[in-house]
Amino acid sequence: MEKYSIMKSMNMHPKKGKRTILEMTQILKRHGYCTLGEAFNRLDFSSAIQDIRRFNYVVKLLQLIAKSQLTSLSGVAQKNYFNILDKIVQKVLDDHHNPRLIKDLLQDLSSTLCILIRGVGKSVLVGNINIWICRLETILAWQQQLQDLQMTKQVNNGLTLSDLPLHMLNNILYRFSDGWDIITLGQVTPTLYMLSEDRQLWKKLCQYHFAEKQFCRHLILSEKGHIEWKLMYFALQKHYPAKEQYGDTLHFCRHCSILFWKDSGHPCTAADPDSCFTPVSPQHFIDLFKF
Repeated sequence: MEKYSIMKSMNMHPKKGKRTILEMTQILKRHGYCTLGEAFNRLDFSSAIQDIRRFNYVVKLLQLIAKSQLTSLSGVAQKNYFNILDKIVQKVLDDHHNPRLIKDLLQDLSSTLCILIRGVGKSVLVGNINIWICRLETILAWQQQLQDLQMTKQVNNGLTLSDLPLHMLNNILYRFSDGWDIITLGQVTPTLYMLSEDRQLWKKLCQYHFAEKQFCRHLILSEKGHIEWKLMYFALQKHYPAKEQYGDTLHFCRHCSILFWKDSGHPCTAADPDSCFTPVSPQHFIDLFKF
């Protein structure tokens, strides 16, 4: 089911999508990307996190590794992983950008490490068990720092969000693709709260992320018989993956056999370069090294 959702996001039939992944995997292996760890080491994710368009993509990739691929990383890849994670945490502590994403990542990582260390950690984790215990302690310290994070109120005598007309505020809310972002913005002022509770807003969000047949399976009605779209959104999230949206993503060029960031591009020598490019989602990136 998970594989099918990946192929569907790439507009591929499951069998064709799997064949494409296998072909890409074989090409990457010929160019030195034999394992997830090697690919992770060779791609410059440390620089990518400094670009706001790529930040969420890298965080999602680290979260997927934390959930299921941590034990597949070599010692060097582990060190690289935690160095990047350290830079991400320090960046969030400095600029307060998207702390919720990092909290979720650290929660998944700490849960995985607790299970591995308490259970079969000594025979599964690469490296000394004491190093992993120290890493877990560092993660717990990061979680506490993020928990204590206080957003400083900026003094601004110019135009503020509250000064914008209702239709512009509404337009801003309709551009969000994450329900938690809508809720967070709704906490800023009573006006934004009123706009953030709009049923039509949550209906559009549900329609963006989920299919109509999924609505029918998890229909939530009010006492008056109206569909509770806000409750539906969070209920559907528990059962189906939401549509991922990133400012910039990794792409694979089948002609040149190279991974690159879309916004940076690369000097492809093909007659029709665009036809050679395949988007690589974070989950797709992980899947390249499962075959």
